[in-house]
Amino acid sequence: MPLPPAPAKRAALLSPEAYHLKADAATAGPVTAPAVAPVAAAPAAAEPTTARRGGSRAKGSTAAGGRSGESNTTTARASAPAKGKAAIPAAQPPAAQPAVAAPAPSNASAGKSSTARRRSAAAPANGAKRLFVLDTNVLLHDPMSLFRFEEHDIFLPMIVLEELDGHKKGMTEVARNGRQTSRTLDALAAQAGADMTQGLKLSATGHQSARGLLFFQTEPLANDLPASLPAGKADNQILGVVAALRQRHPEREVILVSKDINMRVKARALGLAAEDYENDKTLDDGELLYPGSFALPPDFWTRQSKTIESWQSGSHTFYRVSGPTVGQLYINQFVYFEAPGEPSLYARVVEIRDKTAVLKTLKDYTHLKNAVWGVTSRNREQNFALNLLMDPEIDFVTLAGTAGTGKTLMALAAGLTQVLDDRRYTEIIMTRATVSVGEDIGFLPGTEEEKMGPWMGALDDNLEFLAKGEAGGAGEWGRAATNELIRSRIKVKSMNFMRGRTFMSKYVIIDEAQNLTPKQMKTLITRAGPGTKIICMGNLAQIDTPYLTEGSSGLTFAVDRFKGWPHGGHITLARGERSRLADFASEVL
Repeated sequence: MPLPPAPAKRAALLSPEAYHLKADAATAGPVTAPAVAPVAAAPAAAEPTTARRGGSRAKGSTAAGGRSGESNTTTARASAPAKGKAAIPAAQPPAAQPAVAAPAPSNASAGKSSTARRRSAAAPANGAKRLFVLDTNVLLHDPMSLFRFEEHDIFLPMIVLEELDGHKKGMTEVARNGRQTSRTLDALAAQAGADMTQGLKLSATGHQSARGLLFFQTEPLANDLPASLPAGKADNQILGVVAALRQRHPEREVILVSKDINMRVKARALGLAAEDYENDKTLDDGELLYPGSFALPPDFWTRQSKTIESWQSGSHTFYRVSGPTVGQLYINQFVYFEAPGEPSLYARVVEIRDKTAVLKTLKDYTHLKNAVWGVTSRNREQNFALNLLMDPEIDFVTLAGTAGTGKTLMALAAGLTQVLDDRRYTEIIMTRATVSVGEDIGFLPGTEEEKMGPWMGALDDNLEFLAKGEAGGAGEWGRAATNELIRSRIKVKSMNFMRGRTFMSKYVIIDEAQNLTPKQMKTLITRAGPGTKIICMGNLAQIDTPYLTEGSSGLTFAVDRFKGWPHGGHITLARGERSRLADFASEVL
């Protein structure tokens, strides 16, 4: 019997029995399916599939609990079609694929998601690949959802294709997604040697992570749905297909994937497996948004005293530290040390190299001499935010926080100072997602800027406060002149006309960014030209866009993707400073 290979990173995860299985398979030749039935039947913990590739994350499907980022790797791989069932071949267990046990997940610090997520996903008892039936709304929500289910198979009922055809016209996001899905399906069907009855290889168009097959409904499927469900409704036809597939293939797990809550409730009432499509979520349930700040442990100085270096450069002090805390830090993350009887430290991480980090002390914007357009910070997080907003080396800033934490006021004050005083930028451009809280009031008259006027109440309120402070003793004429000067340097733009534009040396403020989808956020951020700074602000507790959640919001997406970038920064503002009424309402309502 040959010796097992040297324990590499992957081999170290294999159990001793797995080595014997490999050796037996190598010496004894092909093994029949019953020989590995005990291995396939044992629940196998999934391999970690979430990986960082150039700052992006490749995520799993909605299987085994429907969590985005969950791995659905089972012990089954390619399968041969079953006789008499050409539409969906039943997957058979492979010959010698060992069950791989993943190590227990490490505990990440609060607000810091690990780069390699580990989820336990038990394989089906018979080792068969799952069969996911996609609802139309999943394809219209994410055209790339076809390639998010790893080795599992996908089935599209004929009514789904009919509904896709009905949504292809128009310039809305849904219509664009429908057309993209149709083009993807056409490319899969046009591949050489494609046979719809045997399934289309999802990896044929270059998506190597999708190792399953795509099946279309090529024949009528009989079902026994209750007579109370009218057969003419599209949702009920899809439910009928799911029920028929489960009867035809009892050896496989057939799962309906839908964004429609009522659809999933009806499916479960009929005893059918149904899950939400959650691959678009940046954060899973239980994970916290990256806060942008980190509290140093109480024994930080005593434990690190032998490995600390410090030096002075201008008005800033730098510290080079090492130790276990460095592994929890990101570039441009703020750190603070507060302990009774000891001097406080407020600094920003400016360099991480090997196991050391360099901390740079902050400019104190709580002091009146460092006021930004008459505005001083009232708490620790506001001081962090102003340090980001006033730093010319930071091109992208995200601010999150509840109502009244000062996001818009600080962004405008920093913008006016750098546009009018420092001449660092030529003008301020402000935009926001035009999503109504209640019923729409209809069409608005006037030019683009006049139409955006009702949406920019926050801008007017903050400008009134800033202009009053700047021209405090200048009289009526002085205040009017100040207002006119400020207004001449601020442009209000609609997001609808941003495609194709390039902003050069502009200070761009994106308000209410929690209502943006990740695709809209990408469209806006990629408008930045040389010398432009973009500030995204929002309150994740006040999302008004339908079907958008805290985990799938464009603001969450931007915060997660930009953390650790040397020219980007984020801070979550914790304390409201608007009024005691607003502060109390944020907590209790």
